[in-house]
Amino acid sequence: MISKPIIGKNVELEQAELGLYTEIGDNCSIRESTIGDYSYCMGYNKIDYASIGKFASIALGARINPVNHPSYQRVAQHHFTYRSKKFGLADEDDESVFDWRRSQRVVIGNDVWIGHNAIIMPNVTIGNGAIVGSGAVVTHDVAPYSVVVGVPAKSIKKRFNDDVIAKIEKSAWWDWPHEILRERLEDIKNIDVFLEKWC
Repeated sequence: MISKPIIGKNVELEQAELGLYTEIGDNCSIRESTIGDYSYCMGYNKIDYASIGKFASIALGARINPVNHPSYQRVAQHHFTYRSKKFGLADEDDESVFDWRRSQRVVIGNDVWIGHNAIIMPNVTIGNGAIVGSGAVVTHDVAPYSVVVGVPAKSIKKRFNDDVIAKIEKSAWWDWPHEILRERLEDIKNIDVFLEKWC
């Protein structure tokens, strides 16, 4: 049993914190982000300025927090206005743009499933247990246990009714120690048994 993160090929990690049992697939780029225990990215994911909970499932090609350009504050939105050093236009880059991007973190809860090629835009929070459909573009917060699809993403249903959601949230099973997860694994596989025994 390997509890340390498994990291694929051609992975770029910059100020990234990875929890226990995490897996980062090939060709991922993770910058200034935290990824909780048991969470994984399948590959070709780019994640910037995000806090991702435990047990998150991130499918191939999903993009979390694509950086915005300063489109309304400046005459030109091209990055020559803030990566000016690269173009020989200034001695230093404009760090205020990078600070602005950092301030728009994405927060993803526990046990969230993000489908293939989904995009989670800056400053969005996705609640525990939510599902983001493949190809969705999420521009607003997503309630816990909601299923969202489309461009822009819209809620189409909830995974469970409000009473069940409240019980699961109260259980906070994602914080159970590894040994307890092992003991209760069969119960976690059956919602009715889980609710009866642990809620």
